[in-house]
Amino acid sequence: MPDYLYGRHAVLEALRAKRRIEQILIARGVHARGALSEVMTLAHDAGVRVREVPRDELDRLTRHHQGILAEIEEFEYAEVDNLLAVAQERGEPAFLLILDSVQDPQNLGTLLRTAEAVGVHGVILAERRAVGVTPAVVKASAGAVEHLKIARVTNLARTIEQLKRANVWVIGVENTPEAQDFSRADFTIALTLVLGSEGSGLGRLVAEKCDFLVRLPMWGKIESLNVAVAGSIVLYAVKVQRASAQ
Repeated sequence: MPDYLYGRHAVLEALRAKRRIEQILIARGVHARGALSEVMTLAHDAGVRVREVPRDELDRLTRHHQGILAEIEEFEYAEVDNLLAVAQERGEPAFLLILDSVQDPQNLGTLLRTAEAVGVHGVILAERRAVGVTPAVVKASAGAVEHLKIARVTNLARTIEQLKRANVWVIGVENTPEAQDFSRADFTIALTLVLGSEGSGLGRLVAEKCDFLVRLPMWGKIESLNVAVAGSIVLYAVKVQRASAQ
């Protein structure tokens, strides 16, 4: 059964990134304006077949289609070395993101969108007990997935050791007493940030493998932030600090 990518911006970014698309289905009567107009132009230029179909045909596949679906090939994951190569090509210290068992597609999509926005060189996902790059994640990322190198690994602890051998510092984001305030950390070094799962945070072994931990101070009555919010704040802090250093 084919995978379907849905949402105007997700399909648009897939076309911009020249991802292989078998065909695009558009609900009959939808006006080709804005992002949809650009989809039509890029599809024509790329030789991708576009079909008008009754809206209920799209409804049978998903209720969140925004009048458009693209039949796509399965997402192709990169290798960890490919991510490090992006940093070398840009002449920058490595800036990676590891996600340890993030399970909610919206959270993953939000983090991928932020990662792409701040220039992360690549993202590493856990293969087990975690969501992968699904159509829902692509839509939640507003298509940012199409412009990122993403690896999926079976053993995060082993991958962390691989990164350390490549002189990449591993910094866990965790709200624990031993963690330092994130605003005091040096983010100009080659690094990867590690974020844990929505419920339990970083796994014990992954946390032990980190070179050090950072936390976001909390001044209100709640004890912690959603992983996508916390991760986005620290990702931007890394980018701002690096930009200021330059």
